Amino acid sequence: MATTTVLGQQPRYMQLAQTLLNEIQGGRFPVGALLPTEFELCEQFGASRFTVRQAIKQLEQRGLVDRRAGIGTRVKATQSETAYRQVMERLSDLHRYTADTELEIASTQTIEIDDAELLERLKAKPGETWLLAEGIRRTPGSVEPICHTEVYIHPAFRSLTGLIGRSHVPIYTLIEKQFGEQITEVQQEIRAIAMPAKLAPRLNAKARSPALWLCRRYLNRRGQLVELTISVHPADRYSYSETFQLDWHAN
Repeated sequence: MATTTVLGQQPRYMQLAQTLLNEIQGGRFPVGALLPTEFELCEQFGASRFTVRQAIKQLEQRGLVDRRAGIGTRVKATQSETAYRQVMERLSDLHRYTADTELEIASTQTIEIDDAELLERLKAKPGETWLLAEGIRRTPGSVEPICHTEVYIHPAFRSLTGLIGRSHVPIYTLIEKQFGEQITEVQQEIRAIAMPAKLAPRLNAKARSPALWLCRRYLNRRGQLVELTISVHPADRYSYSETFQLDWHAN
C-alpha cells in the first residue's frame, strides 16, 4: 500500500506519527506506558501494518519510544532527543533516512583524484575526474546540523544536475533517473574519529571533540561504484541502530 498522497500532503505514516506524538505529549500515553500493539493501531487508524511500523519508527528515531521484542513499544520520553537515531533493518531504511532529513548542497566541483587514500577508497585511477558535492544535513526544525557530507560521483555521471540547494531526494535516485542506472548494493563503514578542525565551524562543534565518520559506497548491479559519501557527525547528534535476524536456512 502506498503511503504518499497528493502533492504538498505529508505521507500517511508521518501523520500517524504526529498523532501518536500529540497523544504522548497530551498524557494519553505517559512515560513508561505501552503503546497499543501494531495490530491494534492498524485497526484504530485503518492503516496497513507497514504504515504503522513506519510511524512507530519515526517516534523511535526521535527517542520517544523504545521497541522490545516480546514486550512492545514503551514510551520513554515526551520530547524529542536532539540527536538523530538512524534505525536500519533493510535497504529501504536508507531511503527513509534521506526522506526524513534534509541535505543542503552548498558547492559542487569536478576534481582530479590524486590522493592515494581516496584513490583506493574510490577504486579510481590517477587522473580520473569525479564530481564532488559538499553540504550539510539537518532534521526538519533542528538548528544544529546532523553532519557534514562529501559526495563523490563517478566520472560517468559527473554531468548530474539538480544537486545545488536543499533536498530530501537521495543523490543516487537522481543518478538512477538521469542516467538509467540502478543501485543494488550499499556498503557501509563507521568509525570513531576526532572532529576535524576544518569541519568544526560548519557543524557548530568543537575541534577534536568526539565524532563519527561514516562512509557509504553505492554499487550498481555489476558491482561498480557509482557514488561514495563520507559524512562526519558530532557524536552527540547521531546514533545508529541495526537489526540482524537469524537465517534459519543457514543451520
